Amino acid sequence: MGDLVKIWRIFSSAPHRVFFFWGGVQSLLSLSWWLIDLAGRYAGLFAPISWTLPPVDAHAFLMIYGFFPFFIFGFLMTTFPRWMNGEEVERRAYLAAFSLMACGSMLFYVGLIFSLIVLKIAYLSFLAGWGLGLHALLRVYRRAKHPDKRHATITWVVLGVGWILLFGFASSQTGLIAIAKVGGIWLILLPVFFAVSHRMIPFFSANVIANYNIVRPNWALTLVPGFALIHGLFELLGLPAWTWLVDLPMAVSALYLTRAWRLRDSLRVPILAMLHIGFAWLGLALILYALQSLVLFFTGQWILAKAPLHALSIGYFSSVLMAMATRVTLGHSGRMLQADQLTWLVFLSFQSVAMLRLVAEIPGLDFMMRTHFYLCAAVVWLICFGIWAYKYLPIHWQDRAH
Repeated sequence: MGDLVKIWRIFSSAPHRVFFFWGGVQSLLSLSWWLIDLAGRYAGLFAPISWTLPPVDAHAFLMIYGFFPFFIFGFLMTTFPRWMNGEEVERRAYLAAFSLMACGSMLFYVGLIFSLIVLKIAYLSFLAGWGLGLHALLRVYRRAKHPDKRHATITWVVLGVGWILLFGFASSQTGLIAIAKVGGIWLILLPVFFAVSHRMIPFFSANVIANYNIVRPNWALTLVPGFALIHGLFELLGLPAWTWLVDLPMAVSALYLTRAWRLRDSLRVPILAMLHIGFAWLGLALILYALQSLVLFFTGQWILAKAPLHALSIGYFSSVLMAMATRVTLGHSGRMLQADQLTWLVFLSFQSVAMLRLVAEIPGLDFMMRTHFYLCAAVVWLICFGIWAYKYLPIHWQDRAH
């Protein structure tokens, strides 16, 4: 009993410990569920399972709202006090938010299998936890006296928008779920990941790369979240042929920052290179979005299907998440800020998940070939995150290294 009490005391001693741990669990549970669904619905290995929610909607909820936010809240509750020289988030506040969100995520699977009522309870639990997390971050934000709150403002506001969008799933209304799905990508995840990249990648790079000039332009911090909002509105209004108007400027901005932040020089230091490689996917994803939109504008043909979406969500969001979670886990546990060979290999292997999903969207592939790519991508995801979780999740209930 004493050992369990000690483990709980360590595990619950910091917000990133509990949130990152459950985010790692969700990285495996959510893709395991998706692989099971694909195996029945596409591969025909068994009869398709009848879920209480359409599989595509369930997959969107799990990935957008049930996976990334655990890492986002864990990261922001750790960095808000450091970004703004503010107070630490209170233990009872982050534990309450975490408990409700984790409970909601587990109930979601139960509800998917058995009951719409349980699914509703899962949404309410998730909403309550998300709201408490927002309140905890707001307390830090309001009390901090630091003059520069740009990154904190963007991340908190878009998480507030995310809380509102969550009601779309809770409502079970098709139109509101569609808004929540599109908004989750363009109004929540892209602004959050870009703001964090803008703040942290130059900072980390300056500590490692010789003669590094920090490039952190204010215009980019305004342009990318702003144009992401417009892209999302275009999609919701049924105007995908016009998104190139904002996709191209965002792509140019991302490619400029990839070069200005010195991707090539970062490759000598794997733990830094992981962040840079992840960010490089943003420019590629936006180019794909712009290309698809332009072809649609001129020819009316939809040529890349969901390739741009997966370049963004797997290539950029998930790669940066793995890189940042690795860094924070090591740094805040007193360990060396070094990605060992296994971590580096896992990260590089994970890039193939995005590539497999891109290849799966090539026009002209037959159904079975496409299905094989879907299944392979899910399996490789599970292998990579499985190894990562095995290596890094136990750190969250272990004492700091000395």
